[in-house]
Amino acid sequence: MHRTTMAVLVVALIVFLGTLFNHNPQVARFAAKQAAIAQSASGAASSAKVILKEWDVPTPNSHPHDPALAPDGALWYTGQQSNTLGRLDPMTGKVQEFHLKTPNSGPHGLVADRAGNIWFTANSKGYIGKLNPRTGQVTEYALPDKGGDDPHTPVFNQEGTLWFTVQGGNEVGRLDPRTGMIILKRVPTPRALPYGIAVNSKGVLFFCEFGTNRLARIDPQTMDITEYPLPEGARPRRLAITSNDMVYYSDYARGHLGRLDPATGKTPYAIAATSDGMVWYVETGLTPNRIIGFNPKTQTFSPPTPIPSGGGVVRNMVATPDSKLYFACSGVNKIGIAEILH
Repeated sequence: MHRTTMAVLVVALIVFLGTLFNHNPQVARFAAKQAAIAQSASGAASSAKVILKEWDVPTPNSHPHDPALAPDGALWYTGQQSNTLGRLDPMTGKVQEFHLKTPNSGPHGLVADRAGNIWFTANSKGYIGKLNPRTGQVTEYALPDKGGDDPHTPVFNQEGTLWFTVQGGNEVGRLDPRTGMIILKRVPTPRALPYGIAVNSKGVLFFCEFGTNRLARIDPQTMDITEYPLPEGARPRRLAITSNDMVYYSDYARGHLGRLDPATGKTPYAIAATSDGMVWYVETGLTPNRIIGFNPKTQTFSPPTPIPSGGGVVRNMVATPDSKLYFACSGVNKIGIAEILH
């Protein structure tokens, strides 16, 4: 599969995709060009149809940042500027807000545990939080390193341990939900700015070093970090891991997607989606933002589907088990769901 399949991520496994093309006209032009080439080269477009629905966030200027999927199917989001977490019931359209107890926490990333508690990173106050939606109680876990500010993106591994990046502190953290104990590990490269993070099928964590041209792996037992150099000038920001444990990353600086094969350490620019399911990406450098699907079986793209509100900036996206896409539109104070029809 050649370079026309750049900018594709597996829907069923995609997590923390956002900022893929955020505020980067070069990226937007490149993505649009590649989609057009692919259409011409592969014939008819996929028959997939995207139905989009959006909801306003109750508090104005909330700047909804990241979405998350809860066990009950609810869409959760962080209201970064309103100091809230929000919950959308997709069946009723009702949005409920939960106010955090520490002012100006700046909630950034979030993820649900198996019991339905919502864990989030307090970007501005240096703690990890847990919201119990049934009681509204918020528990805070302060980072042990006072210089470890800017906790960024959280993810659970298969054992229920919470891992997270600490962008400003140049660290990766591990939190045991049973004890609240946090262990931080410094990234070898100075000012690496650890950003997006994901876990593979074996429980191994990979994360982006947005401040440099590297991806990294952290051993869940020893917390040893292995770095993988990328081409000069690359700036990986978000990543996703497919079912065969290939790591796909977005190169924010140059408008590419790359693939890392952890077994070999190679990073070819061509993106090969080997899953049998549809794959999707968002062009957020365009106005309006557009959602585009790719069918690996037929090697065809679906027609771009504009986000009705324009999207502002779709910073992150997460897929549900039934292949819906949950996303947050930080620039227009909305959250949305994309339903895929075949």
